[in-house]
Amino acid sequence: MAVADVYDALRSARVYKPAMPREQARAIITEGAGAHFDARIVAAFLLVEPQIARIADALSDPIGDAGMADTDRRPSARAT
Repeated sequence: MAVADVYDALRSARVYKPAMPREQARAIITEGAGAHFDARIVAAFLLVEPQIARIADALSDPIGDAGMADTDRRPSARAT
């Protein structure tokens, strides 16, 4: 679960950071094999990562992701 969570966090845009390119996210996960992550889990993840990337790309919100760093998406303090 940790590998998928880290991959998602790296590839997703946040208000405080842009999305990381796929190749860079893969490299970080690969470098963590045996240290931060179980090497067997990383090996299995890398086998299916192309499918995960295709699904993520198909489901991404290019408008929302692209403008996320410039937009504060927190609810207004006046919202009830």
